[in-house]
Amino acid sequence: MKDAKLRPDLRLVLDARAERLDAARPNAVARQEKRGRWTARRAAEAIADEHSFVEYGGLVRPATEGMAGAADGLVMGTAKVGGRAVDMVLYDYTVYAGTQSAMNHAKISRMFSHAEKHRLPVICWLDGGGARPHDMHVTARPSTPTFVVFARLSGLVPTVGISPGRAFAGHANLAGLCDVLIATKDSAMGMAGPPLVEAALGKKYTPEEIGPASVHWASGVIDILVEDEAEAIAAAKRYLSYFDMERPAGEAPDQALLRDIVPENPRRAYNVRTVIQTICDRDSVMEVKAGYGKAASTAFGRIAGRTVGIIANQPMYLAGAMDTPACLKMARFIQICDAFDIPLVVLCDTPGLMVGPEVEKTGLMRHSARVLSALANATIPVLTVVLRKAYGLGYYIMGSRPLEPAILLAWPTAEFGGMGLEGAVNIIYAKELEAAATPEERAELHASLTAELKRANTAVESGAKFLYDDVIDPADTRDILIKTLETLPQPAPRTTRKRVIEPF
Repeated sequence: MKDAKLRPDLRLVLDARAERLDAARPNAVARQEKRGRWTARRAAEAIADEHSFVEYGGLVRPATEGMAGAADGLVMGTAKVGGRAVDMVLYDYTVYAGTQSAMNHAKISRMFSHAEKHRLPVICWLDGGGARPHDMHVTARPSTPTFVVFARLSGLVPTVGISPGRAFAGHANLAGLCDVLIATKDSAMGMAGPPLVEAALGKKYTPEEIGPASVHWASGVIDILVEDEAEAIAAAKRYLSYFDMERPAGEAPDQALLRDIVPENPRRAYNVRTVIQTICDRDSVMEVKAGYGKAASTAFGRIAGRTVGIIANQPMYLAGAMDTPACLKMARFIQICDAFDIPLVVLCDTPGLMVGPEVEKTGLMRHSARVLSALANATIPVLTVVLRKAYGLGYYIMGSRPLEPAILLAWPTAEFGGMGLEGAVNIIYAKELEAAATPEERAELHASLTAELKRANTAVESGAKFLYDDVIDPADTRDILIKTLETLPQPAPRTTRKRVIEPF
Protein backbone atom coordinates (compact mmCIF):
# COMPACT_ATOMS: atom_id res chain seq x y z
CA MET A 1 0.00 0.00 0.00
CA LYS A 2 1.33 3.44 -0.93
CA ASP A 3 2.40 5.82 1.81
CA ALA A 4 0.29 8.99 1.42
CA LYS A 5 2.91 11.02 3.30
CA LEU A 6 5.53 10.65 0.54
CA ARG A 7 6.25 13.74 -1.53
CA PRO A 8 5.15 13.47 -5.19
CA ASP A 9 8.70 13.72 -6.53
CA LEU A 10 9.86 10.87 -4.30
CA ARG A 11 6.78 8.85 -5.18
CA LEU A 12 7.60 9.30 -8.87
CA VAL A 13 11.12 7.97 -8.32
CA LEU A 14 10.01 5.00 -6.22
CA ASP A 15 7.34 4.04 -8.75
CA ALA A 16 9.84 4.22 -11.60
CA ARG A 17 12.32 2.09 -9.66
CA ALA A 18 9.65 -0.50 -8.89
CA GLU A 19 8.47 -0.74 -12.50
CA ARG A 20 11.81 -2.13 -13.69
CA LEU A 21 11.73 -5.09 -11.29
CA ASP A 22 10.49 -8.57 -12.18
CA ALA A 23 7.64 -8.34 -9.69
CA ALA A 24 6.11 -5.51 -11.74
CA ARG A 25 6.41 -7.43 -15.01
CA PRO A 26 4.70 -10.81 -14.51
CA ASN A 27 3.86 -11.35 -18.18
CA ALA A 28 7.44 -10.75 -19.31
CA VAL A 29 8.76 -13.02 -16.57
CA ALA A 30 6.27 -15.75 -17.54
CA ARG A 31 7.43 -15.62 -21.17
CA GLN A 32 11.04 -16.00 -20.08
CA GLU A 33 10.18 -18.91 -17.81
CA LYS A 34 8.34 -20.52 -20.72
CA ARG A 35 11.66 -20.43 -22.59
CA GLY A 36 13.10 -22.31 -19.64
CA ARG A 37 15.41 -19.37 -18.89
CA TRP A 38 16.15 -17.15 -15.95
CA THR A 39 15.50 -13.44 -16.06
CA ALA A 40 18.50 -11.13 -15.90
CA ARG A 41 17.46 -9.86 -12.47
CA ARG A 42 17.13 -13.36 -11.10
CA ALA A 43 20.64 -14.06 -12.39
CA ALA A 44 21.99 -10.83 -10.89
CA GLU A 45 20.56 -11.78 -7.52
CA ALA A 46 22.15 -15.23 -7.72
CA ILE A 47 25.56 -13.88 -8.76
CA ALA A 48 25.88 -11.07 -6.20
CA ASP A 49 26.49 -11.51 -2.50
CA GLU A 50 23.32 -10.70 -0.57
CA HIS A 51 22.40 -6.99 -0.48
CA SER A 52 25.59 -5.99 -2.33
CA PHE A 53 24.25 -5.09 -5.80
CA VAL A 54 24.09 -1.40 -6.70
CA GLU A 55 22.35 -0.82 -10.03
CA TYR A 56 23.49 1.74 -12.59
CA GLY A 57 21.17 3.08 -15.30
CA GLY A 58 18.08 1.28 -14.06
CA LEU A 59 15.75 4.11 -15.12
CA VAL A 60 17.03 4.29 -18.69
CA ARG A 61 14.43 4.04 -21.44
CA PRO A 62 14.99 3.35 -25.16
CA ALA A 63 15.99 6.40 -27.16
CA THR A 64 13.31 5.75 -29.78
CA GLU A 65 10.10 7.62 -28.95
CA GLY A 66 7.20 5.43 -27.96
CA MET A 67 9.30 2.39 -27.02
CA ALA A 68 9.25 1.06 -23.47
CA GLY A 69 11.46 -1.38 -21.64
CA ALA A 70 12.78 -1.96 -18.14
CA ALA A 71 16.32 -0.53 -17.89
CA ASP A 72 16.33 -0.70 -21.71
CA GLY A 73 17.18 -4.38 -21.60
CA LEU A 74 20.44 -4.13 -19.65
CA VAL A 75 20.74 -4.72 -15.91
CA MET A 76 24.13 -3.58 -14.66
CA GLY A 77 26.00 -2.33 -11.64
CA THR A 78 28.57 -3.12 -8.96
CA ALA A 79 28.42 -5.97 -6.47
CA LYS A 80 30.43 -8.25 -4.25
CA VAL A 81 30.90 -11.83 -5.46
CA GLY A 82 32.45 -14.08 -2.85
CA GLY A 83 33.55 -10.93 -1.06
CA ARG A 84 35.33 -9.59 -4.18
CA ALA A 85 34.13 -6.36 -5.82
CA VAL A 86 33.00 -6.81 -9.43
CA ASP A 87 31.11 -5.05 -12.19
CA MET A 88 28.19 -6.96 -13.71
CA VAL A 89 26.36 -6.45 -17.01
CA LEU A 90 23.35 -8.62 -17.79
CA TYR A 91 21.32 -8.41 -20.99
CA ASP A 92 17.61 -8.84 -20.29
CA TYR A 93 15.96 -11.09 -22.87
CA THR A 94 12.50 -10.02 -21.67
CA VAL A 95 13.10 -6.57 -23.21
CA TYR A 96 13.22 -6.76 -27.01
CA ALA A 97 15.00 -10.14 -26.86
CA GLY A 98 17.95 -8.62 -25.00
CA THR A 99 19.02 -6.67 -28.09
CA GLN A 100 21.59 -3.89 -28.03
CA SER A 101 20.26 -0.36 -28.39
CA ALA A 102 21.82 3.08 -28.55
CA MET A 103 21.05 3.68 -24.87
CA ASN A 104 22.13 0.33 -23.51
CA HIS A 105 25.34 0.63 -25.52
CA ALA A 106 25.95 3.91 -23.66
CA LYS A 107 25.19 2.11 -20.40
CA ILE A 108 27.48 -0.86 -20.92
CA SER A 109 30.31 1.36 -22.18
CA ARG A 110 30.00 3.32 -18.94
CA MET A 111 30.26 0.08 -16.92
CA PHE A 112 33.29 -1.15 -18.85
CA SER A 113 35.01 2.22 -18.37
CA HIS A 114 34.19 1.98 -14.67
CA ALA A 115 35.84 -1.45 -14.53
CA GLU A 116 38.91 -0.13 -16.34
CA LYS A 117 39.32 2.83 -14.00
CA HIS A 118 38.75 0.91 -10.77
CA ARG A 119 40.38 -2.37 -11.82
CA LEU A 120 37.28 -4.48 -11.22
CA PRO A 121 36.58 -7.90 -12.76
CA VAL A 122 33.60 -8.01 -15.12
CA ILE A 123 30.86 -10.64 -15.41
CA CYS A 124 28.82 -10.49 -18.63
CA TRP A 125 25.43 -12.23 -18.89
CA LEU A 126 25.05 -12.53 -22.67
CA ASP A 127 21.49 -13.44 -23.56
CA GLY A 128 20.35 -11.55 -26.63
CA GLY A 129 20.08 -11.22 -30.36
CA GLY A 130 22.52 -8.51 -31.38
CA ALA A 131 21.59 -4.98 -32.44
CA ARG A 132 18.03 -3.63 -32.19
CA PRO A 133 17.49 -2.41 -35.78
CA HIS A 134 14.69 0.07 -34.97
CA ASP A 135 16.75 1.67 -32.19
CA MET A 136 20.34 1.56 -33.46
CA HIS A 137 20.33 4.21 -36.16
CA VAL A 138 23.02 4.21 -38.84
CA THR A 139 25.40 6.61 -37.10
CA ALA A 140 25.05 5.06 -33.64
CA ARG A 141 26.03 1.53 -34.62
CA PRO A 142 29.63 2.13 -35.80
CA SER A 143 30.33 4.89 -33.28
CA THR A 144 29.66 2.98 -30.07
CA PRO A 145 32.83 2.50 -27.98
CA THR A 146 31.44 -0.64 -26.28
CA PHE A 147 33.67 -3.21 -27.95
CA VAL A 148 36.80 -1.08 -27.92
CA VAL A 149 36.51 -0.30 -24.20
CA PHE A 150 35.85 -3.96 -23.40
CA ALA A 151 38.85 -5.05 -25.49
CA ARG A 152 41.03 -2.71 -23.42
CA LEU A 153 40.17 -4.68 -20.30
CA SER A 154 42.16 -7.64 -21.67
CA GLY A 155 44.91 -8.55 -19.22
CA LEU A 156 43.92 -5.67 -16.95
CA VAL A 157 41.04 -7.34 -15.10
CA PRO A 158 39.49 -10.82 -15.29
CA THR A 159 36.51 -10.92 -17.67
CA VAL A 160 33.93 -13.69 -17.51
CA GLY A 161 31.21 -14.32 -20.09
CA ILE A 162 28.12 -16.43 -19.45
CA SER A 163 25.93 -17.55 -22.37
CA PRO A 164 22.73 -18.95 -20.84
CA GLY A 165 20.61 -18.93 -24.01
CA ARG A 166 21.27 -17.10 -27.25
CA ALA A 167 24.17 -14.76 -27.99
CA PHE A 168 24.37 -13.42 -31.52
CA ALA A 169 26.16 -10.61 -33.34
CA GLY A 170 27.34 -8.00 -30.76
CA HIS A 171 26.66 -10.37 -27.88
CA ALA A 172 28.83 -13.02 -29.54
CA ASN A 173 31.55 -10.43 -30.09
CA LEU A 174 31.58 -9.65 -26.38
CA ALA A 175 31.64 -13.39 -25.63
CA GLY A 176 34.70 -13.78 -27.84
CA LEU A 177 36.51 -11.01 -25.98
CA CYS A 178 36.05 -12.59 -22.53
CA ASP A 179 38.97 -14.35 -20.84
CA VAL A 180 36.74 -17.29 -20.05
CA LEU A 181 33.37 -18.16 -21.59
CA ILE A 182 30.86 -20.32 -19.73
CA ALA A 183 27.85 -21.66 -21.63
CA THR A 184 24.90 -23.94 -21.03
CA LYS A 185 24.60 -27.09 -23.13
CA ASP A 186 21.44 -25.85 -24.87
CA SER A 187 22.81 -22.38 -25.66
CA ALA A 188 23.50 -21.06 -29.16
CA MET A 189 25.92 -18.39 -30.36
CA GLY A 190 26.93 -16.91 -33.68
CA MET A 191 28.34 -13.84 -35.37
CA ALA A 192 24.97 -13.37 -37.11
CA GLY A 193 21.47 -14.50 -36.18
CA PRO A 194 18.87 -16.18 -38.41
CA PRO A 195 17.63 -13.01 -40.21
CA LEU A 196 21.12 -11.95 -41.34
CA VAL A 197 22.15 -15.50 -42.21
CA GLU A 198 19.03 -15.89 -44.34
CA ALA A 199 19.69 -12.57 -46.08
CA ALA A 200 23.29 -13.56 -46.82
CA LEU A 201 22.85 -17.23 -47.68
CA GLY A 202 19.21 -17.43 -48.75
CA LYS A 203 18.45 -20.21 -46.31
CA LYS A 204 16.56 -20.29 -43.04
CA TYR A 205 18.22 -21.66 -39.92
CA THR A 206 17.23 -21.80 -36.28
CA PRO A 207 19.69 -20.25 -33.81
CA GLU A 208 20.63 -23.73 -32.63
CA GLU A 209 21.40 -24.81 -36.20
CA ILE A 210 23.72 -21.84 -36.72
CA GLY A 211 25.87 -22.15 -33.62
CA PRO A 212 24.96 -24.84 -31.08
CA ALA A 213 27.01 -25.22 -27.92
CA SER A 214 28.39 -28.54 -29.15
CA VAL A 215 30.10 -26.77 -32.06
CA HIS A 216 31.61 -24.05 -29.88
CA TRP A 217 32.75 -26.59 -27.28
CA ALA A 218 34.63 -28.57 -29.93
CA SER A 219 36.11 -25.42 -31.50
CA GLY A 220 37.45 -24.09 -28.21
CA VAL A 221 35.18 -21.04 -28.07
CA ILE A 222 33.48 -22.31 -24.91
CA ASP A 223 35.85 -22.75 -21.97
CA ILE A 224 33.43 -24.34 -19.52
CA LEU A 225 30.24 -26.18 -20.52
CA VAL A 226 27.46 -26.52 -17.92
CA GLU A 227 23.94 -27.83 -17.60
CA ASP A 228 22.05 -24.68 -16.62
CA GLU A 229 22.15 -21.12 -15.27
CA ALA A 230 22.80 -22.20 -11.69
CA GLU A 231 25.87 -24.20 -12.73
CA ALA A 232 27.04 -21.35 -14.94
CA ILE A 233 26.92 -18.89 -12.06
CA ALA A 234 28.69 -21.34 -9.74
CA ALA A 235 31.43 -21.79 -12.37
CA ALA A 236 31.85 -18.01 -12.75
CA LYS A 237 32.20 -17.59 -9.00
CA ARG A 238 34.69 -20.43 -8.82
CA TYR A 239 36.78 -18.99 -11.65
CA LEU A 240 36.98 -15.58 -9.96
CA SER A 241 37.99 -17.27 -6.70
CA TYR A 242 41.35 -18.24 -8.23
CA PHE A 243 42.29 -14.56 -8.30
CA ASP A 244 42.34 -14.63 -4.49
CA MET A 245 45.88 -15.92 -4.64
CA GLU A 246 46.21 -17.12 -1.07
CA ARG A 247 43.60 -19.21 0.75
CA PRO A 248 43.84 -21.65 3.64
CA ALA A 249 45.54 -24.87 2.61
CA GLY A 250 43.15 -27.52 1.36
CA GLU A 251 43.18 -31.22 2.06
CA ALA A 252 45.95 -33.10 0.27
CA PRO A 253 45.06 -36.31 -1.59
CA ASP A 254 47.13 -39.44 -0.91
CA GLN A 255 50.44 -38.58 -2.58
CA ALA A 256 51.58 -42.21 -2.67
CA LEU A 257 49.09 -42.69 -5.53
CA LEU A 258 51.43 -40.71 -7.79
CA ARG A 259 53.98 -43.54 -7.69
CA ASP A 260 51.78 -45.81 -9.80
CA ILE A 261 49.90 -43.43 -12.12
CA VAL A 262 52.47 -43.64 -14.92
CA PRO A 263 52.50 -47.26 -16.19
CA GLU A 264 55.73 -49.24 -16.24
CA ASN A 265 55.06 -50.06 -19.88
CA PRO A 266 55.99 -46.82 -21.73
CA ARG A 267 53.52 -47.61 -24.50
CA ARG A 268 50.55 -47.59 -22.16
CA ALA A 269 48.56 -44.38 -21.76
CA TYR A 270 47.27 -42.83 -18.55
CA ASN A 271 45.05 -39.86 -17.80
CA VAL A 272 47.12 -36.84 -16.80
CA ARG A 273 44.04 -35.34 -15.11
CA THR A 274 44.64 -37.88 -12.33
CA VAL A 275 48.09 -36.38 -11.74
CA ILE A 276 46.66 -32.86 -11.66
CA GLN A 277 43.90 -33.82 -9.22
CA THR A 278 46.38 -35.59 -6.94
CA ILE A 279 48.99 -32.82 -6.81
CA CYS A 280 46.42 -30.11 -6.08
CA ASP A 281 44.29 -29.55 -3.00
CA ARG A 282 41.24 -31.80 -3.03
CA ASP A 283 38.33 -30.39 -5.10
CA SER A 284 40.34 -27.32 -6.12
CA VAL A 285 40.87 -28.04 -9.83
CA MET A 286 38.94 -26.28 -12.61
CA GLU A 287 39.78 -27.37 -16.16
CA VAL A 288 39.20 -24.98 -19.07
CA LYS A 289 38.68 -25.81 -22.76
CA ALA A 290 38.41 -29.53 -22.00
CA GLY A 291 36.49 -30.07 -25.24
CA TYR A 292 39.27 -28.66 -27.42
CA GLY A 293 42.95 -29.41 -27.91
CA LYS A 294 42.60 -32.79 -26.27
CA ALA A 295 46.31 -33.58 -26.46
CA ALA A 296 46.76 -31.11 -23.61
CA SER A 297 45.02 -30.24 -20.37
CA THR A 298 44.84 -26.70 -18.96
CA ALA A 299 43.48 -26.05 -15.49
CA PHE A 300 43.48 -23.79 -12.47
CA GLY A 301 44.01 -25.32 -9.06
CA ARG A 302 45.42 -24.69 -5.61
CA ILE A 303 48.46 -26.21 -3.97
CA ALA A 304 48.38 -25.73 -0.19
CA GLY A 305 45.89 -22.92 -0.76
CA ARG A 306 47.95 -21.06 -3.36
CA THR A 307 46.50 -20.56 -6.84
CA VAL A 308 48.44 -22.13 -9.70
CA GLY A 309 47.83 -22.67 -13.38
CA ILE A 310 48.65 -26.05 -14.88
CA ILE A 311 49.43 -27.08 -18.44
CA ALA A 312 49.98 -30.76 -19.14
CA ASN A 313 50.39 -33.09 -22.09
CA GLN A 314 47.61 -35.67 -22.25
CA PRO A 315 48.91 -39.18 -23.16
CA MET A 316 45.31 -40.37 -23.70
CA TYR A 317 45.19 -38.40 -26.99
CA LEU A 318 47.88 -38.58 -29.72
CA ALA A 319 50.16 -40.03 -26.99
CA GLY A 320 50.59 -36.44 -25.80
CA ALA A 321 52.05 -35.19 -29.09
CA MET A 322 51.51 -31.45 -29.46
CA ASP A 323 49.20 -30.53 -32.35
CA THR A 324 47.86 -27.11 -33.30
CA PRO A 325 44.73 -27.13 -31.07
CA ALA A 326 46.76 -28.21 -28.02
CA CYS A 327 49.35 -25.49 -28.68
CA LEU A 328 46.76 -22.77 -29.15
CA LYS A 329 45.03 -23.80 -25.95
CA MET A 330 48.22 -23.88 -23.88
CA ALA A 331 49.58 -20.60 -25.27
CA ARG A 332 46.48 -18.63 -24.37
CA PHE A 333 46.27 -20.20 -20.93
CA ILE A 334 49.89 -19.20 -20.27
CA GLN A 335 48.97 -15.64 -21.25
CA ILE A 336 46.12 -15.56 -18.72
CA CYS A 337 48.37 -16.84 -15.94
CA ASP A 338 51.12 -14.39 -16.83
CA ALA A 339 48.75 -11.42 -17.08
CA PHE A 340 47.54 -11.99 -13.53
CA ASP A 341 50.79 -13.28 -11.97
CA ILE A 342 49.57 -16.83 -11.40
CA PRO A 343 52.48 -19.34 -11.04
CA LEU A 344 52.49 -22.09 -13.68
CA VAL A 345 53.07 -25.81 -13.16
CA VAL A 346 54.10 -27.65 -16.34
CA LEU A 347 53.59 -31.42 -16.48
CA CYS A 348 55.54 -32.79 -19.43
CA ASP A 349 54.94 -36.12 -21.15
CA THR A 350 55.27 -35.59 -24.88
CA PRO A 351 56.92 -37.49 -27.74
CA GLY A 352 57.29 -34.07 -29.39
CA LEU A 353 55.37 -31.97 -31.86
CA MET A 354 52.88 -33.82 -34.05
CA VAL A 355 54.26 -34.58 -37.51
CA GLY A 356 53.03 -35.24 -41.03
CA PRO A 357 51.53 -33.43 -44.02
CA GLU A 358 48.09 -33.03 -42.47
CA VAL A 359 49.55 -31.32 -39.41
CA GLU A 360 51.51 -28.88 -41.56
CA LYS A 361 48.23 -27.71 -43.11
CA THR A 362 47.17 -26.49 -39.67
CA GLY A 363 50.09 -24.07 -39.31
CA LEU A 364 51.76 -25.93 -36.47
CA MET A 365 55.06 -24.13 -37.11
CA ARG A 366 53.44 -20.88 -36.06
CA HIS A 367 51.15 -22.23 -33.39
CA SER A 368 53.77 -24.28 -31.55
CA ALA A 369 55.84 -21.10 -31.52
CA ARG A 370 53.01 -19.43 -29.61
CA VAL A 371 53.62 -21.71 -26.63
CA LEU A 372 57.35 -21.07 -26.70
CA SER A 373 56.86 -17.32 -27.09
CA ALA A 374 54.32 -17.19 -24.26
CA LEU A 375 56.61 -19.05 -21.84
CA ALA A 376 59.82 -17.32 -22.95
CA ASN A 377 58.27 -13.90 -22.33
CA ALA A 378 56.36 -14.74 -19.16
CA THR A 379 57.65 -13.40 -15.85
CA ILE A 380 55.70 -15.76 -13.62
CA PRO A 381 57.40 -18.70 -11.85
CA VAL A 382 57.33 -21.86 -13.97
CA LEU A 383 57.71 -25.20 -12.19
CA THR A 384 58.32 -28.12 -14.54
CA VAL A 385 57.81 -31.80 -13.77
CA VAL A 386 58.73 -34.36 -16.43
CA LEU A 387 56.43 -37.34 -15.90
CA ARG A 388 57.60 -39.54 -18.75
CA LYS A 389 58.54 -38.58 -22.33
CA ALA A 390 60.63 -35.46 -22.83
CA TYR A 391 61.49 -35.57 -26.51
CA GLY A 392 62.61 -33.02 -29.04
CA LEU A 393 61.15 -29.59 -29.56
CA GLY A 394 58.02 -30.64 -27.72
CA TYR A 395 60.02 -30.92 -24.50
CA TYR A 396 61.96 -27.75 -25.28
CA ILE A 397 58.64 -25.90 -25.36
CA MET A 398 57.25 -27.61 -22.26
CA GLY A 399 59.28 -25.81 -19.62
CA SER A 400 62.78 -27.14 -20.38
CA ARG A 401 65.94 -25.64 -18.86
CA PRO A 402 66.46 -22.93 -21.52
CA LEU A 403 63.11 -21.46 -20.39
CA GLU A 404 64.63 -21.06 -16.92
CA PRO A 405 61.94 -22.71 -14.80
CA ALA A 406 62.10 -22.03 -11.08
CA ILE A 407 62.62 -25.77 -10.68
CA LEU A 408 62.93 -28.63 -13.16
CA LEU A 409 62.04 -32.04 -11.75
CA ALA A 410 61.73 -35.52 -13.23
CA TRP A 411 60.00 -38.69 -12.12
CA PRO A 412 61.78 -42.07 -12.34
CA THR A 413 59.70 -42.81 -15.47
CA ALA A 414 61.20 -39.82 -17.34
CA GLU A 415 62.72 -40.54 -20.76
CA PHE A 416 64.93 -37.88 -22.32
CA GLY A 417 65.83 -37.60 -25.99
CA GLY A 418 66.40 -35.17 -28.82
CA MET A 419 63.67 -37.11 -30.59
CA GLY A 420 61.73 -40.35 -30.10
CA LEU A 421 64.38 -42.98 -29.34
CA GLU A 422 63.00 -45.51 -31.82
CA GLY A 423 63.31 -42.89 -34.55
CA ALA A 424 66.74 -41.86 -33.32
CA VAL A 425 67.97 -45.45 -33.70
CA ASN A 426 66.83 -45.42 -37.35
CA ILE A 427 69.01 -42.37 -37.99
CA ILE A 428 72.05 -43.13 -35.83
CA TYR A 429 72.35 -46.78 -36.84
CA ALA A 430 70.98 -46.58 -40.38
CA LYS A 431 73.96 -48.43 -41.92
CA GLU A 432 73.95 -51.22 -39.34
CA LEU A 433 70.20 -51.76 -39.75
CA GLU A 434 70.49 -51.74 -43.53
CA ALA A 435 73.19 -54.42 -43.34
CA ALA A 436 70.92 -56.84 -41.46
CA ALA A 437 70.42 -60.07 -43.42
CA THR A 438 66.69 -60.52 -42.74
CA PRO A 439 63.76 -58.40 -41.55
CA GLU A 440 63.72 -60.46 -38.36
CA GLU A 441 67.41 -59.75 -37.73
CA ARG A 442 66.82 -56.07 -38.46
CA ALA A 443 63.92 -55.93 -35.96
CA GLU A 444 65.98 -57.68 -33.29
CA LEU A 445 68.89 -55.32 -33.81
CA HIS A 446 66.58 -52.29 -33.72
CA ALA A 447 65.04 -53.45 -30.42
CA SER A 448 68.47 -54.04 -28.89
CA LEU A 449 69.81 -50.64 -29.97
CA THR A 450 66.68 -48.89 -28.76
CA ALA A 451 66.93 -50.56 -25.36
CA GLU A 452 70.57 -49.48 -25.07
CA LEU A 453 69.66 -45.89 -25.98
CA LYS A 454 66.90 -45.93 -23.37
CA ARG A 455 69.34 -47.16 -20.71
CA ALA A 456 71.61 -44.23 -21.55
CA ASN A 457 68.72 -41.79 -21.20
CA THR A 458 66.91 -42.94 -18.06
CA ALA A 459 65.89 -40.36 -15.49
CA VAL A 460 68.89 -41.19 -13.29
CA GLU A 461 71.36 -40.99 -16.19
CA SER A 462 69.83 -37.70 -17.33
CA GLY A 463 69.99 -36.41 -13.77
CA ALA A 464 73.67 -37.34 -13.64
CA LYS A 465 74.20 -35.06 -16.65
CA PHE A 466 72.32 -32.27 -14.83
CA LEU A 467 69.51 -32.24 -17.37
CA TYR A 468 67.13 -31.94 -14.40
CA ASP A 469 67.49 -30.17 -11.06
CA ASP A 470 66.49 -33.43 -9.41
CA VAL A 471 64.88 -36.80 -10.02
CA ILE A 472 62.34 -37.43 -7.29
CA ASP A 473 59.94 -39.87 -5.74
CA PRO A 474 56.60 -38.91 -7.36
CA ALA A 475 55.03 -38.92 -3.89
CA ASP A 476 57.25 -35.94 -2.99
CA THR A 477 56.11 -33.79 -5.93
CA ARG A 478 53.49 -31.75 -4.10
CA ASP A 479 55.77 -31.12 -1.11
CA ILE A 480 58.62 -29.90 -3.33
CA LEU A 481 56.28 -27.65 -5.31
CA ILE A 482 54.96 -26.14 -2.08
CA LYS A 483 58.45 -25.49 -0.72
CA THR A 484 59.58 -24.00 -4.03
CA LEU A 485 56.58 -21.67 -4.23
CA GLU A 486 57.30 -20.52 -0.67
CA THR A 487 60.81 -19.41 -1.68
CA LEU A 488 59.55 -17.22 -4.53
CA PRO A 489 58.65 -13.57 -3.85
CA GLN A 490 55.05 -12.51 -4.20
CA PRO A 491 54.47 -10.05 -7.07
CA ALA A 492 53.77 -6.46 -6.11
CA PRO A 493 50.21 -5.21 -6.73
CA ARG A 494 49.91 -3.88 -10.27
CA THR A 495 48.61 -0.45 -11.25
CA THR A 496 49.03 -1.01 -14.98
CA ARG A 497 48.36 -3.83 -17.39
CA LYS A 498 51.18 -6.33 -17.79
CA ARG A 499 50.08 -7.86 -21.09
CA VAL A 500 47.02 -8.45 -23.27
CA ILE A 501 45.43 -11.86 -23.67
CA GLU A 502 44.71 -13.04 -27.20
CA PRO A 503 40.96 -13.44 -27.73
CA PHE A 504 41.11 -17.13 -28.74
